[in-house]
Amino acid sequence: MREESFIRVLAPATFCVPSPADLRTSLEDFSLYRRALRLSPATLEHYRYTAGEFVSWLESQGVMSPSDVRASHPRAWVAAVSERGVKDTTLHAKARGVKTLLRFWHSEGYIPQAIGFAMPELEKKRLPFLDLEEFRAALKACSTPRDKALLLVFADSGVRRAEAAALNWEDVDLATGSLLVRRGKGGKARMSAIGARSRRAILAYRRTLPAPPQPSAPLWQTRDAMRLTERGMHALFDRLSKRAGLKVTPHALRRTFALMSLRQGMDVITIFRLMGRATTEMISHYLMLEESDLLRSHEAHRLDSWL
Repeated sequence: MREESFIRVLAPATFCVPSPADLRTSLEDFSLYRRALRLSPATLEHYRYTAGEFVSWLESQGVMSPSDVRASHPRAWVAAVSERGVKDTTLHAKARGVKTLLRFWHSEGYIPQAIGFAMPELEKKRLPFLDLEEFRAALKACSTPRDKALLLVFADSGVRRAEAAALNWEDVDLATGSLLVRRGKGGKARMSAIGARSRRAILAYRRTLPAPPQPSAPLWQTRDAMRLTERGMHALFDRLSKRAGLKVTPHALRRTFALMSLRQGMDVITIFRLMGRATTEMISHYLMLEESDLLRSHEAHRLDSWL
């Protein structure tokens, strides 16, 4: 009798169903998961802000648990954000962040069924790049050997601004042109490359330094021998753009690398591996050919050459 009573008392606690997680707890779990992926600070901040904005909106709608989220909620939220008049690219980025959050909640059991919603249309626009004459004008506008070397490395390797800022002297093999990107997107390391002209520019820049740099020293330095930060690069390119009379940015140089490499016959897979793209999903985005490219390609392969 005493044994039956003992079982009767424990049974409710042993087999109780766990209560559903609240929105803020599941949001914190999502943030920790993204941090564990070693994403860049900018990417983490995007997910933190976007997911937090969505969760706050859900709370305003009376939703207190991920299990109560329905497909109508993200659609309504996207519509509400769109009504604020944000740019198409901003709206698309926010929707992508929420889709990532919902996918994580489903994979972790916070949401019983997957929730999908149509992404807002994003108009395909040609990304800015520098043609040959514009790039030469930008080189002429460089006021120091460091700025010229930096410009050449961006256009020669396709690295991102954060990747360039993180480079050390030991990451550049001036003999072979190998460029080790230790902190690529997603925390993944990769190899890129630069040619002889870029390497000569780096050597010219190194001769301007007050002392031979240590291997672990930052490649791009300020006058105080400190690392040139991403913010410092932004200011540098603003000044360069004013002197050159055209818009010069690291991202424009990144696309310049992609487009010029394609024109010179480099295959797409190599281009994207050097740029640190895991897939070719951005081919149409980065390599949107100009009309002159299409005409040139057609001239080389048109009916006249085979009929």
